[in-house]
Amino acid sequence: MATYTDKPPPWKTTVIISATLREHEVSGMLTAQQHRLRLSDSIQPGAIIFPLSGTAFLLVELPVLPDMESVLIERIQEFVQIHRNCFIVLCTPVNGTEGLDVLALIQNRFFDSNLKVMPVLSNAEIVNGMLKIAKATSKPYVDLLQDHMSLAKAHVIETSPVWATLSGAAAGDPASPH
Repeated sequence: MATYTDKPPPWKTTVIISATLREHEVSGMLTAQQHRLRLSDSIQPGAIIFPLSGTAFLLVELPVLPDMESVLIERIQEFVQIHRNCFIVLCTPVNGTEGLDVLALIQNRFFDSNLKVMPVLSNAEIVNGMLKIAKATSKPYVDLLQDHMSLAKAHVIETSPVWATLSGAAAGDPASPH
């Protein structure tokens, strides 16, 4: 019988990755964790897609030269139009304000879209962040998270004295303070 402390088996999934990332360290790290990589020439350069979770990531590595900003914005615009649940993975250097400037540019330009920006400092952070998001949004893990949230909500409602007071006041309980 499994107990709460037993670790589930490692999560493995299929990842569609742009052929431009064939030699990238991120590809090697995903392969080392035994995810199934499918290289594709038909997706946008720098894109990584997790089909089971419906999430897509676009790797943007700094520096972005000032004359390249419009090209970057066009790439991101195309990416946002194609993918419903999309993330820009912005690999920034530790020092300097260039990363913050590009981050602000992207956030200001795509404020009203479904784009989320994930600033990272290393390839390990890229892989870790992508896998956590993809796992949390894929079946059956999304259902499991929803079940845990429902149980947590029920526990708070059952054990909260504030909730009991509010429930009593709403029901017209004369013993409850108003």
